[in-house]
Amino acid sequence: MQIIAAISFVTIALLIILLSIYIRIYRKSKAEFTLGLIFFAGMLMLHNVIAIYAYFLMAPLYNVALLPYFVAIHGAEVIGIAALLRVTI
Repeated sequence: MQIIAAISFVTIALLIILLSIYIRIYRKSKAEFTLGLIFFAGMLMLHNVIAIYAYFLMAPLYNVALLPYFVAIHGAEVIGIAALLRVTI
C-alpha cells in the first residue's frame, strides 16, 4: 500500500509541473485546447489525491492479492504522465 501511495505522490508531483506549464501556456496564448489540458491534469490530480486517501483509509478492506494490480495501474499512469511531461517540455 505504501508503494502505491509513493507512486501516486510522484504522479501528483509530475501533474503539478504539467499544470504549471499548461497555465503558463494558457496565459500567453488563451487557447481553449490548453484549458482542456488544465482540466485533464486537474482531474488526474484529484484522482490521485482521492486514491491516496482511500488507500490509507480503507487499507484493511483491500485484499492483498489486489495490490500488485494497483501497483501496475499506478505505475502505468506515472509512466504515461512522465511521457506526456517529456513531450510537453
